[in-house]
Amino acid sequence: MDVGSRINPLLTLEYMQTEHENKYFDRKSGQIRVAELASHISAFANADGGTLVIGISDKKRTLEGINSCGNEKIYEFINAPKECCRPMPRYREEFIDITNENGKSDRVLLLHIEPSIDQVIRTSSDRTYLRIGDKSKEMLGENLRNLEYAKGSRHFEDEINQYAAIEDLDEELINAYKKRIGAEKVETHQVLAARGFIRKRGGDEYLTNAAVLLFANNIMKFNMNCRVRFIRIDGREMQVGANYNVVKDKSIDEPILRLVDAAKAYITDQLRVFTRQEHGSGRFVESPELPEFPWVEGIINAVAHRDYAASGQFIKISMFDDRLEIESPGRFPDIVTADNISYTRFSRNKTISRVMTEFEWVRELNEGVKKIYSDMAEADLPEPEYIETPNTVKLILRNNIDERTAHRNKVSNEALNEALNEALNDDEQIIVEMIRLSPKASQMEIVQKAGFSRAKVQRIMKKLVENKVIYREGAKKNGVWKVYGG
Repeated sequence: MDVGSRINPLLTLEYMQTEHENKYFDRKSGQIRVAELASHISAFANADGGTLVIGISDKKRTLEGINSCGNEKIYEFINAPKECCRPMPRYREEFIDITNENGKSDRVLLLHIEPSIDQVIRTSSDRTYLRIGDKSKEMLGENLRNLEYAKGSRHFEDEINQYAAIEDLDEELINAYKKRIGAEKVETHQVLAARGFIRKRGGDEYLTNAAVLLFANNIMKFNMNCRVRFIRIDGREMQVGANYNVVKDKSIDEPILRLVDAAKAYITDQLRVFTRQEHGSGRFVESPELPEFPWVEGIINAVAHRDYAASGQFIKISMFDDRLEIESPGRFPDIVTADNISYTRFSRNKTISRVMTEFEWVRELNEGVKKIYSDMAEADLPEPEYIETPNTVKLILRNNIDERTAHRNKVSNEALNEALNEALNDDEQIIVEMIRLSPKASQMEIVQKAGFSRAKVQRIMKKLVENKVIYREGAKKNGVWKVYGG
């Protein structure tokens, strides 16, 4: 068995010496300065974790070992995450015994860096890195801000908006909010300041992004991302070019406290009425293709928990023949996953979620997601699907179009047959039924089975063809007779 890590069995000595460096693995010579490890430790911690292997040349990939470095430097290597990064990431050290390139007993040191869930890990020189592929890249500007948002060490909703003033807020929404919190007689500035919607910087006061997103009179003036785009597709997949099949494309631009109502009103008019079979009675009844609560709650959750810092992104609702998709910018916040979303609660936008709760939009204790599942089950529809992509979270709600289509065709054929039978005389009905049962029967076989003369059969069949009751499919010799609609 190959010598390797006990903590991560993938890291055999052969792997560490021969494999290319990647997102989770980097090798360094024992001659490296301790301070130079800081960027890689920060990068691994801010990504998905990884292992630094010290004692293998990163250029020649030779087994140098670390014993020649001396105990003091080895001790510094072990403490590098503690001494070179702020805050200190969680990590474990591990030694592996080797025979170095000179044939002597030696060791390599592995620093297993764990991912930081809710903190950005910086170097002691206040620089921030992220592991991307096989590189540790410094994060600057917008990239750094997005990393901070993702880690929860910075919240877009709490940052100041330098361009908005109280006069830019919707007075009707502000008054509705004051009524909700029992502060109708309190001056607006005092309410906003007390609730954290006003922040000070350099002696000046500013509204926060949350205040603008929730209450702005003209949201597009301050935040182009606060919108829902509804797209209706004719079919089950979106096509492009000559086959482009989008039949509706509507943008709904409103502050958060109007956005849900506006989206709900528009989409309600787009939903179709489907036929489904009731449990127990077996009766076919008409109902909306989706129960209301699941898709409305899906929109509410998208509005409350989306990543508002994601530049140029919006909530997209796509309506296909067989499903409704609600796609929200940003990945699942913190500990929430597609597997535990039905019983795990965490809010990316705590201030926005609190206000939406006060307006009775957002349900506490994750009751809303639970009810999405239960309402879909009660309607005999497939279980909701949550899918996380690199930049979004998508909720898929499937309807019963296949069941509905099968039933519709059955009802349609029954009605057609009933109408057809009423229009035919007894002899004609006999011929039609024989064709249904034996489409390959020859005219002579029909004569024999029906007990009619050949001339009578020919006359009846000619009339049935002219009246578009039956038709011939295929060649005259090898073809078959068929009944329209049957």
